[in-house]
Amino acid sequence: MGNGTELGRVRGLGSAKEGTHHWWSQRVTAASNLFLMVWFFIAIARLPAYDYETVRTWLASPWAAVPMLLLIVSVFYHFRLGLQVLIEDYQKDTSRVVLLLALNFFTVGTAAIAIFAILKVAFTVTGAAHG
Repeated sequence: MGNGTELGRVRGLGSAKEGTHHWWSQRVTAASNLFLMVWFFIAIARLPAYDYETVRTWLASPWAAVPMLLLIVSVFYHFRLGLQVLIEDYQKDTSRVVLLLALNFFTVGTAAIAIFAILKVAFTVTGAAHG
């Protein structure tokens, strides 16, 4: 048995060998969040006005819509990773599974709503061509 690692793995006490991937995923999404949020603040600050039509026109551009979509995906994935760690560390009973499922449904659902909103603005035809 040696140092007990085999027994620890059987009992669920050993390393799951997933910590490194999770750790790197959090660092990569944190870096992308930083980069994309800096882009977002600069882009918003450079708008000539902050009325609905100006922001809608800006978001309809692929140069704005694509980074916004990337920002949404990165932020929600980072959010999910962080709360997953919290749930796994502090919930040890069956409520852990329920909370992880709720977290996944909430994250995917809210990210889907945000993505839909961006795509709707980006692909909506406005002006005289709309009729």
